Amino acid sequence: MKRATSLRRTLLIGILAPIGLFIIINSISLYRQSLAAATLAYDRTLLASAKTIGEQLDVEGYEDKAELRAKVPYSALEAFEADNQSRIFYRVSDLSGAMVSGFDELPFWHGRIPLRPAYAALVDFYDATVHGEPVRVAVLLNPVASERGRGMAVVQVAETLELRQTLARRILLDTLWRQLLLMAVIAAVVVLVVQRATRPVRRLSAELAARSESDLSPIDAPDAPRELRPLVDATTEVMGRLQRLLDHQKRFVRDSAHQLRTPLAVLKAQVQSARRGDMPPDEALREISETVERATALANQMLSLAKVEQLRQQPESTRIDWADMAREVALDVSPLIADKALDFEFEEAPSPVRAHHWMLQELTRNLLHNAIKHSPHGGRLLLALRSEDEGVCLRIQDDGPGISAELRQRLFAPFAAGDVTRGSGLGLAICREIVLALGGRISLDNRETDGRIVGLTAMVWLPLDNPP
Repeated sequence: MKRATSLRRTLLIGILAPIGLFIIINSISLYRQSLAAATLAYDRTLLASAKTIGEQLDVEGYEDKAELRAKVPYSALEAFEADNQSRIFYRVSDLSGAMVSGFDELPFWHGRIPLRPAYAALVDFYDATVHGEPVRVAVLLNPVASERGRGMAVVQVAETLELRQTLARRILLDTLWRQLLLMAVIAAVVVLVVQRATRPVRRLSAELAARSESDLSPIDAPDAPRELRPLVDATTEVMGRLQRLLDHQKRFVRDSAHQLRTPLAVLKAQVQSARRGDMPPDEALREISETVERATALANQMLSLAKVEQLRQQPESTRIDWADMAREVALDVSPLIADKALDFEFEEAPSPVRAHHWMLQELTRNLLHNAIKHSPHGGRLLLALRSEDEGVCLRIQDDGPGISAELRQRLFAPFAAGDVTRGSGLGLAICREIVLALGGRISLDNRETDGRIVGLTAMVWLPLDNPP
């Protein structure tokens, strides 16, 4: 089972992960910049040390015969040692590399003076090692002049890197703990904001959890965030559909219990009467058979009404030519048409609609069956289909007695049959539910001539399914 994700955890990871990655990259860059800044600052100290040593030099002779002399006590360099974390080494040599004074462990410089040095001096800076330790070295080509001669000295001053690295780390740590504190503040803000933003959701969840099982009323959440309104509206819509489905089921159970009770009671009385011998067996069986047929028809129509509601919850449908289906239905009921010797006329035209096959078939069958049932012997019956701009129209005309004004008030209501001995009163209710489910409309109107009803016209309009 997939574990549910936490909105709070998702936001924390989504916000803090990029910030943490940025802090790591920024810390590396900051350390390098701090080290470069410390190097620049301490390089100036090394240059000052080299100049101080250069001032302590003396020379005898000129050019190639110049002989350098150095009197540089180590105490002269103590002023340039910031603390005990670093050590300073120096070396004074002539241009040939012969050491005059200093530390022999410091290798002689073999580099070149930059064409554009950073300082107003012939100075170069480079990295080297002394006793296996990394050092930073400043090289100064220092002219030396005296009353007895003139020459050029190479002054090298080296310093270990502990102080520079310590300063860079201190700058990094001072910045890093502030950034970590900022991350903690951001995390706390995210938690508080999420807690506050999800408060309506938690309150709504608590209200829904406290509802009874049968309470499917619309959700009232006026303070829900705008981003959650689609979810709340969709949930309300689903609950509305569930409420309609539940109401339909309750109505179906109630109507079933009410409508089936009567034929079952009649059937029971007829069976008891037959057992007592109150009437001849053939007559008793005929009445029992008629009661069973009415109960069976009632049960079938009630199941059809329930199936309409079930298919309404399933939006899948197919493209169907209503004319072809109407022809099939007419062939199925042709024995009934022939039994009444009806003058049947069928007018058809291509009538594509999008519907469930069973729904369209049941709609056509019920309307045509009602027309046949109420048509007089030898009357006329018309079944016509045509396509219009507003949709497909089915028209069924019969020569029956029409609809009374009293029956019209409850025409499409369940169990509203005009003659309870001839039907259950569910046929038109089923037709109406099917038409509504397919997005159409239905009407039944009397045809009159000279103020006299001469028949009934049933018309159904369904949306036309145009090809893509």
